[in-house]
Parts: sequence; C-alpha cells; structure tokens
Amino acid sequence: MQSWPSPAVPSLAERSYGYGPAAHVHDSASGVLQQIDPPERARLYVCGITPYDATHLGHANTYLAFDLLQRVWRDRGLEVAYTQNVTDVDDPLLERATATGMDWQELAERETQLFREDMEALRVIAPDDYVGAVEAIPSVIEMVAALREAGAVYEVDRDLYFDVHADDAFGSVGNFDETTMRRLFGERGGDPDRPGKRDPLDCLVWQAARAGEPSWPSPFGDGRPGWHIECAAIALERLGRTFDVQGGGSDLVFPHHEMSAAEAAVATGAPFARYYVHGGMVGFEGEKMSKSKGNLVLVSRLRADGHEPAAIRLALLAHHYRGDWEWTGEQIDAAIGRLKTWRAATERATALPAAAVIAELREALADDLNAPRALAAVDAWAAGDGDDPEAPADVALAIDALLGVDLRR
Repeated sequence: MQSWPSPAVPSLAERSYGYGPAAHVHDSASGVLQQIDPPERARLYVCGITPYDATHLGHANTYLAFDLLQRVWRDRGLEVAYTQNVTDVDDPLLERATATGMDWQELAERETQLFREDMEALRVIAPDDYVGAVEAIPSVIEMVAALREAGAVYEVDRDLYFDVHADDAFGSVGNFDETTMRRLFGERGGDPDRPGKRDPLDCLVWQAARAGEPSWPSPFGDGRPGWHIECAAIALERLGRTFDVQGGGSDLVFPHHEMSAAEAAVATGAPFARYYVHGGMVGFEGEKMSKSKGNLVLVSRLRADGHEPAAIRLALLAHHYRGDWEWTGEQIDAAIGRLKTWRAATERATALPAAAVIAELREALADDLNAPRALAAVDAWAAGDGDDPEAPADVALAIDALLGVDLRR
C-alpha cells in the first residue's frame, strides 16, 4: 500500500548544534519512564486506521505523538524503521459499506486517501512500510499456522480462536485485573460471551467465510483475519522480533495490544515489543471523540474551513500526548495567534541566541515528549529581544526539525 510523501526533516547537527539527548518515554507495561535509545536504529510500529470514516483530531493527536518520537530519535542521530497498518477489511468497514451502498474496497481506499492527505498536510513523517490487512493475509495465515502448531489455536463453529493463556505473560501490557479485561474486551470488539470458547478472553484469529462478505482461501478454510493478529503479523514481518516501540491510542492497550503481544510471543518465543507507548483520548462535547459516536472534529473540515495545517498541528501540540483533553474552538484561535507570533520572531533581523532555546526544546521532548513545555520555550524566546543575527533562522530550523512546524509562509 502506498504511504504519503514525508516532509524533509532538517538536521540540527549540520548547523553545529550536535545531537540531542536520549528519549525517555512512558511505557504502559512498566508504568514508568523508560530510556528508549537503541544503539543505531529504532523500530516503531503504530496501529493505523480502520478506513470507514475521515481522520478526526483523536487520530491526529496519536500520530503527532509518534511523529515527535521519531523526530527525537532522528535528532539523536538514529535511523528509524517505522511501520503502520491499515485495517482495510473489518466489521465496521463492511457495515458502513453496506449502510451507504458503497463497495467496501472503494470506501476503504477513499478514506485511506483522505487520511494520507491529512497526514501530509500536518507534516507527519510517513511510515516506511504502510501495510493493509488485505495485503498482509499471507503473513496472517502463516502466523495462524504457527500458533496452531504450538497448540494455541482451537476451533469454534469453523472460526479459529487463540488461547490467550498460552502466553504466560498475558496481561502484562495493560496490567488489568480479570474483571476489567472482560469488560473492556466486550466493549472494544471482543466476544467474551460466545459459547464454545475455552476462556472468555480468547480472541478470534481467523473468521470463517460469511455469506456476502469478503474471504480468502487458507489451509484452515476460507475466511479473513481477526483484528489483533493482523498487527502482530505485519509488525513481525516488517520489523522483526522484539522491536522497540508498539504505539497507539490508550484505547488500544486492551485488548488490541495485549492480544497482539500474546500472539506474537507464542508464535516466535520472543517478546513482541520492548516498550508500549500510548496517547490519550481527545473529547468533544463531553465525550471521547469516536466514529461510533459521530462526535468528530475532522482534520479535513478544519482545513476546508481555511485553517492552516501548521495551526492545527500547534493546537494539538499544546496538549501533552498522554493526557485526555477536550477540543474547543478557542484552541485553534490560540494556535493561530502563536503561529503568527513565532513567524514574526523568526523573521526579525536579530534575536536572542538560539542555543538555549534549542537545548530546552530538546530536553522537553526527550522528557516524555513534553510538547507543551517545548512550545512554552519558544514562546519565551519569541518574547525576548537580542542581537544575534543567526538566531531567527536557527530557531526556525529547530522548530521545523523537532516540532514539525514549518514557519515559512
């Protein structure tokens, strides 16, 4: 599957500012900040969209968080291998296609293309591998076969289920108790009450063909992948065993990331990811923003209303990635004002020296991607007055490299 064009990411090292500090990021599994500083190459997997509707600010908030992480790694001098999936066959997509009378593949491609356009506009670094569930079906089939060989898959009315307790570490990603796991599983696409399952938490890995739905041949009958194994198979194929970071929104901790990790561990005999990093939820009108609720503030709508993508990006970066927050119209107005102030400061003939603000930007982002602190550092620099003629251009370069905001008009 085609990704979107990545923005150029400037190098501060080439401007004699050296390399930035190591990233320290909150790991959901351990519950503490962890230094994530691979020796040469960082490997990142972030769960992508199910393309049955347009990109909303909750999506954008998540992908900007991992864009910041990539920028910190790159500023550190690391190479980054980044994979993202698209769940381009799944129940919500098929249901929306039926409800609207569209072909499911046309719907998936339309919404995926809109997502690409939104990500490009927001200057989000594109994944090296952008992989649809449909194109990953051979890898999923191979992984299901490995799980069957390990005795971790069983059949319920032709559907295949994964025995989550085949992984001794099951539950260690989210650290939820059994009652909470059952509740979340039921609320987030699982089927804890299905008769015939060995355990309520066992998850579907291969759904047998249903009349009127797409299916693909496999050694265990025609069907299509379960949700969790899709990401596990794609990540292992593209990034290899025990990559550095599995990322996504906090609503994916359980069941999605827990299940994917367990399936991968049983299939390979190795941990899935070293660290699990999750962004908070964005609300609107008192509820979490979600497609199912329909309370969406769309990136494409804000763009169509004439708001600069740079301002939209700044409005999102004004919140710490791990926090839950609620969108209001005043936030875009504040971001527009900040963008205007920064542009004016970086267009001056002279300014305060750049070294201190660049150091603060780096320290802020290395400290659990603290974008609000980074924005405040630039605000303070812009409010000052100095006589360094190189500072305006250098600070503008740092804002682009580290925050992904291009101040050029």
